[in-house]
Amino acid sequence: MKVEDFDFELPEELIAQSPLDRRDHSRLMILNRKDGTIEHRRFYHLVDYLEPGDTLVLNDTRVIPARLIGVKEGTGATVEVLLLKEIQRDQWEALCKPAKRVKLGTVIRFGDGRLQARCVKVKDEGIRQFELIYQGRFLEVLDALGEMPLPPYITNRLDDRERYQTVYAKVMGSAAAPTAGLHFTEELLEKIQSKGVNLAYLTLHVGLGTFRPVTAQRVEDHKMHAEFYRLSEETAALLNETRQKGKRIIAVGTTTTRTLETILQKYPDAFKADSGWTDIFIYPGYTFRAIDGLITNFHLPKSTLIMLVSAFASRELILHAYNVAVKERYRFFSFGDAMFIR
Repeated sequence: MKVEDFDFELPEELIAQSPLDRRDHSRLMILNRKDGTIEHRRFYHLVDYLEPGDTLVLNDTRVIPARLIGVKEGTGATVEVLLLKEIQRDQWEALCKPAKRVKLGTVIRFGDGRLQARCVKVKDEGIRQFELIYQGRFLEVLDALGEMPLPPYITNRLDDRERYQTVYAKVMGSAAAPTAGLHFTEELLEKIQSKGVNLAYLTLHVGLGTFRPVTAQRVEDHKMHAEFYRLSEETAALLNETRQKGKRIIAVGTTTTRTLETILQKYPDAFKADSGWTDIFIYPGYTFRAIDGLITNFHLPKSTLIMLVSAFASRELILHAYNVAVKERYRFFSFGDAMFIR
């Protein structure tokens, strides 16, 4: 399968540079997998498409200010470091730019040395492993020195950090937001619950696996980087109950989808509480076991994310829907509009 098969024309002006003033006023495309029909609504209309007994599954990861700009000890050269995941206490895997300046033993200083990163392992693709040295609480130091790791296609400054967090973000550790969840408000979640729809939470810390560009020419040759996930006993029980009652499990976002599918690959008979690392790569030909519906944003051409939604709804239908979205001037990517595939 060619990566080129997942390309589409996207005018640059449709890439959303900032979030809407009101989260749930983004547009919502309703895509029906059975008959290919498309409806155009607003996100707050989502409640009309949910039924009592359905379970909406949300990723409660919280983005850390993982982008750090520092200077290399000895030369004073500027280095950008994006923290990706904590391997063990104070040992982080990170993406460096320019990576060629960061060799084994290199020390990078941030904030006049309030935080230091010593390279302890050199990996491929610009990735390094660092030992972090600091005084006090790490998250407080990071909050003072770091920036929100907005995707490179967003060039506008984000004044309110909370707009790159979901309203239910709780578990610190993500290098990017699970953007399908950015459209929800607390009021909309309350309205959904009052209809008899269940809300369930899991955690997947978004890292390189989710947003790394595909450089291979063949889809099958791409390798995903592992990301940490956790599913609680409470959520597992609710998901099993939903299934037993013949109701739908609807994933909010591709990260939620990948976590749920990982669990059912590991435990085919039922959802079980679990935590670990997943490098699951979902593309057309994959058989879904966990979800009945998917709420997601509009993704980059040739990305692993458009491949995942193409696996769920077929490549032809997704590319058709994306062409309609371009024609109708939908907003794309992290701060853009949403799609509910049902």
